[in-house]
Amino acid sequence: MANKILLMYLCGIDEAGRGPLAGPVVAASVILPNKFPNNILNDSKKLTREKRKHAVEIIKSLCIDYGVGWVWPEEIDRYNIHFATLLAMKRAYSALTIKPDLVLIDGLFAPPINASVQVHVKGDTYVPSIQAASIIAKTTRDLWMERFSWIYTDYDFDSNMGYPTVQHRRVLEKKGPSPIHRTTYRFTVPR
Repeated sequence: MANKILLMYLCGIDEAGRGPLAGPVVAASVILPNKFPNNILNDSKKLTREKRKHAVEIIKSLCIDYGVGWVWPEEIDRYNIHFATLLAMKRAYSALTIKPDLVLIDGLFAPPINASVQVHVKGDTYVPSIQAASIIAKTTRDLWMERFSWIYTDYDFDSNMGYPTVQHRRVLEKKGPSPIHRTTYRFTVPR
């Protein structure tokens, strides 16, 4: 009798957008094939914009499956950033069409999903499927923030991505929050 080869689908999940004052939290889930060019992967924050753009094209074209989950500012204000992040991860997992054998989560906490889960602190620095999820989440969120900058032109979302830069906080102090700002966050400008 021939030996059966068992394939195990590993899914990585990571998020982008916990720290900004504006915009959504976006999570991605990715199942990579065994023979994936891992040399293009890294923590999304350590890659240049161009390298992320190149990597995301390869990830999406070669991955077995991926999903994206969104949590919008009003939900972040309702649930708090911790639970909103877990909800985005749950939505990213739910967006998969193939259910994995094991889910690898970046961080200390796992979302409530019906799957075998492992958490990996700083997993986006050493777990390929989490790195791929990190890249998709950041690239997806950044693209949306660029689009928001066309609507809310005063806030420079295309450059700060909603993060609390000094310039962003000065505009907030002068003009107040836009409809995509998180109202439970402090907007104080350092003196």
